[in-house]
Amino acid sequence: MLRRLLAHPLTRGLDIDDPATTALRRTIVQSKPFLKRIYEEWYRNIAGALACGQGAVLEIGSGAGFLSDYIPGLITSEIFLCQETQIVLDGRALPFANGSLRGIVMTNVLHHIPEVTSFLKQATRCLRAGGVIAMIEPWYSPWSRLIYTHLHHEPFYPEAGEWGHSLKGPLSGANGALPWIIFERDRAIFELQFPELQVSRVEPLMPFRYLVSGGVSMRTLMPAWTFPIWTRLEAGIKTWMNTWGMFALVVLTKRDPAGSS
Repeated sequence: MLRRLLAHPLTRGLDIDDPATTALRRTIVQSKPFLKRIYEEWYRNIAGALACGQGAVLEIGSGAGFLSDYIPGLITSEIFLCQETQIVLDGRALPFANGSLRGIVMTNVLHHIPEVTSFLKQATRCLRAGGVIAMIEPWYSPWSRLIYTHLHHEPFYPEAGEWGHSLKGPLSGANGALPWIIFERDRAIFELQFPELQVSRVEPLMPFRYLVSGGVSMRTLMPAWTFPIWTRLEAGIKTWMNTWGMFALVVLTKRDPAGSS
């Protein structure tokens, strides 16, 4: 009932897997100043994590975003054909040569991939030594579990045993807890399966701002002028982000052939 009351009027009742909904969400992000500032912050963090040097950067799930404004020459992609996307691809079968990419970036995409192991194998193959996978993803905390379970439309199963999901739909299929499962709960398993990938950074963040922005599917709950206030509030509880964080910046670096980072 609460989700229906707070639903954004432009997306209420729409099929989330329809490419037209993704295009509409791009318009929503641009029209909500509070939300747009969140994306700008995320994009600065992602761009700042990338390796320098040779090689292209691929964005998976470009969708409603504008990360290309922050990474010159970014290759944008999506699982289906949509506006302002260069390539249609599946993250489990990347059409790039071995060692040809210096970076793979994504925003709220990993938890939609049905078989994350397949994606990580492909990403490892395509990245050059020193290349980076940088992502912003939902994250598990006591606070986020409460919010994702009761106020968010996507499934959130921290107890899931698999690194993926069997749900149909490129966007409706998801498990928001997957990034936490792989890079926190199952970290030792990840390191055994992917010794070439070093977990360089996992930073839980943003417990309140995305929530009060309404995201792309809900109405804005706070005016844009309050953004600095919420930013200071979150900075004040930075040491407690494992309890409060709703998202995380995750950075993986491909080791060189000798095994150093």
